[in-house]
Amino acid sequence: MHGHLIGRQGSRLDLNTPVLVIDEAALSANIERMAALAKAKGVRLRPHAKTHKSVEIARRQVAAGAVGVCCAKLGEAEALAAGGIEGLHVTSPVVAAPGLKRLGELNKVSAGLSVVADDPRNVDALAKIATPERPLGVFVDIDPGIHRTGVTSSEKAVELARRIQSHAALRYEGVQMYCGREQHIESFAERRAAIAERMDYLRAILADLEAAGAKPAIVTGGGTGTHLIDLELGVLNELQVGSYIFMDDQYAACELGADGAASSFERSLFVETRVVSANSPGLVTLDGGFKAFATEGKPPTPAAGGPQGAVFFMGDEHSALVAPGIEQALAIGDMVRLNPPHCDPTVEHYESYHLLRGDTLVDIWPVSARGRAR
Repeated sequence: MHGHLIGRQGSRLDLNTPVLVIDEAALSANIERMAALAKAKGVRLRPHAKTHKSVEIARRQVAAGAVGVCCAKLGEAEALAAGGIEGLHVTSPVVAAPGLKRLGELNKVSAGLSVVADDPRNVDALAKIATPERPLGVFVDIDPGIHRTGVTSSEKAVELARRIQSHAALRYEGVQMYCGREQHIESFAERRAAIAERMDYLRAILADLEAAGAKPAIVTGGGTGTHLIDLELGVLNELQVGSYIFMDDQYAACELGADGAASSFERSLFVETRVVSANSPGLVTLDGGFKAFATEGKPPTPAAGGPQGAVFFMGDEHSALVAPGIEQALAIGDMVRLNPPHCDPTVEHYESYHLLRGDTLVDIWPVSARGRAR
């Protein structure tokens, strides 16, 4: 639909809306900054591709120094592997027979593939889909306290690590502990205290694993909300940060630096919308509704294109931008740029990214792993 606009100066104004856009300069700056932070601390970077689901973005992250990328689901890993991305790590257990079969096939062609496990029966099943000549990497998944996945004690972590080591077809990689609940604690001090307590818990497990002859080579986890804390505490030696490349309203609400400091990462992801009606005082209607954004939280916020105001959803296809006199400031056809409230599920609504350099469309990237939820 938009291929003919690539390279035409000012072509953003001719995009069909609603449309998902990326500011190229901000994206590149974010990728380089996180890579530099990890490198300065000697920490491996394996960004989480569940955020962007994009071969093109993964390539740029690897080119900047990442050892690979994480995938929440096996389908994401398959899509990225098809695009030539290696060093893929699946951060959720794969347990069903169809999934295990697919994982085994992927392991034959994707170098450095790994997955997590939290059950000895799953470890035994994983050993059946790999070979000593082409072993599958396995991490012990540790529950940080949210009871979603992961072993719940040092004893179970040791038992699982030994089980992995007992199989010649498996490669014991280390441990994963992702503190997802803590990522969006708005106060930096409170978030740091929460993560410090969880890292003390993890340290105890790591000590028990080492005493049992199963010292983890890789301790992976962390996220955008805790990246500075994770780097400071030094327990993790691999970061799974994801949203830093885009940022969103949920992270904008958090103090990502000490003493209330704002994030050093820029917003790079937006949804461009248009005014389709301006007949009511104090309100204009935009062409992006529930189908254009993640809706599990607050509505989007205005980024550019008109007066600041409040956005309210008005159904599947529309939202309202409300501000005094806005119907005089904006006319039908005017573009209004909105900030996604939550970047990951917003991306899932779109087939492609439209890469902008200023107001010029410079490329279109497919959302490679869109819909790959299994």
